[in-house]
Amino acid sequence: MKIKRLQNWWFFILIALLSTSCRTEFEKIRTSNDAELVYTKAMQYYDEGEYLRSQTLFELVLNSFRGSARAEELAFKFAYTHYYQSNFILASHYFENFSNTYTSSDRREEADYLNAYSNYLLSPSFRLDQKYTTKAIELFQIFINTYPNSERVISANELINECRTKLETKEFEKSKLYYELKDYNSAVHSFENLLKDFPETKNAEEVRFLILKSAFLHAENSFFEKQQERYVLAMTKFDDFKKKFPSSKYNSEATDMLNQSRVKIKTFAK
Repeated sequence: MKIKRLQNWWFFILIALLSTSCRTEFEKIRTSNDAELVYTKAMQYYDEGEYLRSQTLFELVLNSFRGSARAEELAFKFAYTHYYQSNFILASHYFENFSNTYTSSDRREEADYLNAYSNYLLSPSFRLDQKYTTKAIELFQIFINTYPNSERVISANELINECRTKLETKEFEKSKLYYELKDYNSAVHSFENLLKDFPETKNAEEVRFLILKSAFLHAENSFFEKQQERYVLAMTKFDDFKKKFPSSKYNSEATDMLNQSRVKIKTFAK
């Protein structure tokens, strides 16, 4: 038992000594003021996947090699060290800087794509703020326009569609929330805006039905003096719905609302 404890003790001491040795080597390089040594070790760490260490060293020599033949590669790999560590906000920033600085670089296409892709990776659940989703769509579209013959265009289009689906889902859920909260007027406007922004939505049938139903319920729950004009509006929403989806699964309920609206309007006429 004592021998085993002694072995464990020596093992931990050895690990500690090795760790200290490695840290000491890195610190010596970092504080050496030798740009060539720092550059060489930064590249070595990068190739070995030690992105935090390579990033630290790259940052030290970026200015030292500015204007030299190695500056472009340094800036490009420095951006990648942030990307590989999932620091996508900084990755996007440095890929954009690279693209703006090295406008004729062969790496610019890749940098522009990764700038957009970093924002795509920052895009959260549809329930949260979608600024990064919107930014990703914008940057992917710029990429497609700038590099129409790039092999990455297919991927960029697919990711734009994915981002737009997320935005559409957010708008659909927001509109449904208005409906569930019985704010029917806001639901009508919100669903109609969704159709304007996403005319190819797969939910078009349900959306148009909910526009009709919201308009009808808005009329039904209005003050007496407002009901007639709102039932008339509900009937126009029925016409819009019927034209688009003549064989809809919602036809029975939609027709029932139409008939109720007609009865109400006749009552007002009397």
